[in-house]
Amino acid sequence: MSGPAVDPRGPRFAAVLTSVVLVVVLLTSWWPLLAAQTVVFAIGAFIGLKPAPYSVLYRTLVAPRLRPTTEREDAAPLRFAQAVGFVFALVGTIGYAAGLTWLGLVATAFALFAAFLNAAFNFCLGCEMYLLIRRFLPRAGAQPS
Repeated sequence: MSGPAVDPRGPRFAAVLTSVVLVVVLLTSWWPLLAAQTVVFAIGAFIGLKPAPYSVLYRTLVAPRLRPTTEREDAAPLRFAQAVGFVFALVGTIGYAAGLTWLGLVATAFALFAAFLNAAFNFCLGCEMYLLIRRFLPRAGAQPS
């Protein structure tokens, strides 16, 4: 693992909350809520998963009620997924705020699609993108053999 290990149930919980937020945004076009979700994504991507608001909710309210697990997941792909979500949410926020509702809707729908895949099917699209990028792009600084 290239990053700290996390309980995989936490990111799925976060994906459920994210999906709910994004559905509300799509139904209402209330861009301040999307801006708040953008901040949530930014914290997870650029500061870390541990201080991310949905992670804090999971650790304090949900995890104590679940059986302990020894299953762990690398944080690096999850942080990459948060960064991808951040980009889509930022574009959506800018679109809505600038009066380009179509841009806000499309960007938010893409973010919702990815969050819903994780929430409903435990398939992290951003994580899979991260793994493909790592597999097919040469590592920075790696010496050719």
